[in-house]
Amino acid sequence: MATKNASKVAPLADRVVVKPLEEAEQMRGGLYIPDTAKEKPQQGEVVAVGPGRTEDGKRVPMEVKAGDKVLYGKYSGTEVTVAGEQMLILRESDILAVVS
Repeated sequence: MATKNASKVAPLADRVVVKPLEEAEQMRGGLYIPDTAKEKPQQGEVVAVGPGRTEDGKRVPMEVKAGDKVLYGKYSGTEVTVAGEQMLILRESDILAVVS
């Protein structure tokens, strides 16, 4: 597990816990953009993974691991707060790519 807070969340089956990566403060034309107007991040770091999905009675291992940087869909997953930290729980199939 990548962070100590991740040990408090153990995803089941093919679910993944991702910590969204915040983008740097953006200034457009000298105007401040409030948090409510910013787009949701679509990149994050995997902090915990489940054991994998079951298919035909056999466990299929996960393709991602803790520490991977991933891209995911804009409206994917469920947002949760664990120990004051914002995290996202989503299925492995909602992950679009692993960033090298």
